Amino acid sequence: MKHNKAKPGIVFGTPEQQGFFKELRQRVDDYFESTGQSQYANSSMIIKTIVLIGGYLGCIVVQFILLPSPALSFLLYAITGVFLAGIGMSVMHDANHGAYSANDKVNRWMGYSLNLLGGMVMNWKMQHNVLHHTYTNIAGLDEDIDTKLALKLSPHGKTTKAHRFQWVYAFFLYSILTLYWGLLKDLVQFIHYKKAGMNRQSKASNLIWLVKTTLVKLMYFGVLIFIPIYLGMPIWQAVVGFLLMQAVSGWILSVVFQLAHVVPDTYFPQPDAEGRIPYSWAEHQLRTTMNFSRKNKWLSWYVGGLNFQIEHHLFTKICHVHYPAISEIVKKTAAEYGVPYHEKTTFGQALRAHIEFLRMQGVPKLDEIGG
Repeated sequence: MKHNKAKPGIVFGTPEQQGFFKELRQRVDDYFESTGQSQYANSSMIIKTIVLIGGYLGCIVVQFILLPSPALSFLLYAITGVFLAGIGMSVMHDANHGAYSANDKVNRWMGYSLNLLGGMVMNWKMQHNVLHHTYTNIAGLDEDIDTKLALKLSPHGKTTKAHRFQWVYAFFLYSILTLYWGLLKDLVQFIHYKKAGMNRQSKASNLIWLVKTTLVKLMYFGVLIFIPIYLGMPIWQAVVGFLLMQAVSGWILSVVFQLAHVVPDTYFPQPDAEGRIPYSWAEHQLRTTMNFSRKNKWLSWYVGGLNFQIEHHLFTKICHVHYPAISEIVKKTAAEYGVPYHEKTTFGQALRAHIEFLRMQGVPKLDEIGG
């Protein structure tokens, strides 16, 4: 199994601190060897994929055929948003990590399910696979905790007066995630990664990417807004329904991802002058990540194992259907090596922890008062 490694500039721990992950990786490898299972998708994962993508497409087709009343239409749009978030968490996420299949072509094509959310794979992999997974909770490197849209998601950001109420308005902002994704995020990231030197594609490749992105966006909004209008749905109903779908999917995706890292128990390190982090990469992942509701099978099924974020961050190439089993191995090994294993037993506890974190970050620190 391959694992993320830090690029030069950030150094995780010392050679003496690598024993924990070496032992853990061996135990997880032994688990798959002893059970005869593949680390990739199994039949239950394939069934889940069919259910989620089929449910999403089915809701859209029903809208097109029946052109239902506004009340029924909005219900269908909300359900479509639930399926859409499920695709993002369960199918797209595993595929773009290379965890869905041993076949790269299968991962690539399943990864294109990101287009159903209005996003593009290249940017997502840069932000998520490279920056977030390597530099988890490190301000200035992990874009997921950047201060944006009046949200302060790291103790190292500057507090403003508006942040005092972010624990209230954050959940509204979360609901626009996929809408922003579809409209602007890919272009903003493309420009940023190009300026930062992270996008090393040729001019020709970038031009092709821009053309593909434009076509995908036009098709995305065309299918979901203009086709139902063309078929006879009132314009206001099509627009409101589309926005409702985006709000539901955006809210679910944002909240689930936030509960794993943006909580009081997790660690937000700052590298020293030499770029060093005091823990090994693997221990860093456990200190910056929290699991929740590990025993809730229904929630685990729907969120694609994202409630097992610790296991996911350590073993990104393992399909999430295996996380419940290997989580026991991870927790036991962490205890033996004195490494913390953060978790909340219920979704409600994790949500309250996130709200408390937002409250805490809304209070100015002593060095900011009067400044």
